[in-house]
Amino acid sequence: MFDEAGLAVQGAIDAGAEYADARVVISKQETIDVQNQNLSQFDRSEHAGVGVRALIGSSWGFASTPDLDAASIRAAGESAAAIAVASALVPGPRLEFADVPVADTTWETPYDEDPFAVSLSEKVDMLIDVTATAQSVDGVAIATANLTFWDTDTWFVSSQGHRIHQHIVESGGGYDATAVGEAETQRRSYPQSFGQFETGGYETVRKWNYADNAQRVAEEAVALLTADDMDERETALILEGSQLALQIHESVGHAIELDRILGWEAAFAGTSHLELDKLGVHRYGSDLMNVTADATLPGALGTFGFDDEGTPAQRVDIVKNGIWVGVLSGRDSAAMAGLPPGGMVRGDGFNRLPMVRMTNVGLLPGEGTLEDIIADTEDGVYMATNRSWSIDDRRLNFQFGCEIAWEVKNGELGRMLKNPTYTGITPQFWGTLDRLAGEAEWVHWGTPNCGKGQPGQVAHTGHSASPGRFSNVRVGVKG
Repeated sequence: MFDEAGLAVQGAIDAGAEYADARVVISKQETIDVQNQNLSQFDRSEHAGVGVRALIGSSWGFASTPDLDAASIRAAGESAAAIAVASALVPGPRLEFADVPVADTTWETPYDEDPFAVSLSEKVDMLIDVTATAQSVDGVAIATANLTFWDTDTWFVSSQGHRIHQHIVESGGGYDATAVGEAETQRRSYPQSFGQFETGGYETVRKWNYADNAQRVAEEAVALLTADDMDERETALILEGSQLALQIHESVGHAIELDRILGWEAAFAGTSHLELDKLGVHRYGSDLMNVTADATLPGALGTFGFDDEGTPAQRVDIVKNGIWVGVLSGRDSAAMAGLPPGGMVRGDGFNRLPMVRMTNVGLLPGEGTLEDIIADTEDGVYMATNRSWSIDDRRLNFQFGCEIAWEVKNGELGRMLKNPTYTGITPQFWGTLDRLAGEAEWVHWGTPNCGKGQPGQVAHTGHSASPGRFSNVRVGVKG
């Protein structure tokens, strides 16, 4: 499909574009949902098309088409240039474009088992068995389980000479059990509340041992019905890894998107409290806080070979020993800020304009284990698995709810607590980080539903985290 992508680029250049690039994308997706031992959804879809960007002066133009005949492809390139011309009528400084190496190559996700080749009966039977186990626990009214797989081929061509083919395979899923009481419901999920997704094949699902955890998950859901509510107080807060991953996503990941910091983008998730002139001096958290954006991590959901501008995947330091040192950027935003491009621009399919997105924004591990952290905590709470989240449009004030918590007293887990919540202000909260578990418990948690932009786009992002402890956090807030 290089010829088709090249034809779109040529159409834009012939129509006056100073620079143009195009992506031909062919993707397929499979989704399987089971509820209470019955198949409730099975869907396989395929999409193909070309999207082309054209740069003229101060402005981008973008157009796309699902028709891959020569006339339609060339017309898309011409339309992108025409939109750029119209956009440039609004006064603005000339848009610079940071240099990246010109590549002519192929990159593919390593995987062992093609998830689309695994028999449908094997996948459905596994989900049915999981819900059957959960329903066998008295008090569980609803048990759901799901799997989703993506297979995406992209051919990228630019007027600077890029010719890059990428093949990315992503797999994952999860399940939950809902217990119904007289006046409330409680839910427990596995591996995390959104399911766990990674780059790779069906082997990434097998390693999570769905069947081995279904009984425990269901029993915890039922036990929550009679658990005590959490009291409102300030105390030490220990977060399980997947909840800490979402904390990173919401209070770090969106805030460090350079298009938000520059004021170019505010849709869906707001702007940012960060100011570019504070880069390198602003304290984001404690000395234990070391965050990277690393698109090279094997198996993580935000991993790829090149972004949708042809910039190679790379690791970028974001927070180092608590100090904010890096951003998520593209070639245009990086040039505007005087920074090297980070390779963080991606589009949701062929018909969406690529924009700055998270890759794998993760917190580097510390030392020891969750067990060690609990043993080192005299008084506190341990919360696991996200249930709800709320954060303001500058990524500052937040409140999270979790599915389950346990009291921690004298270094041991105590009584179970239901409806746990915690709240904070981003830099103050991260400033209280005082313990992190080590690499043995460091997981590349996957978030397959990160929203941004208008029209809306969904990105697949990764967030590496091990369990961590924060001192003096307000918990149990109900209003």
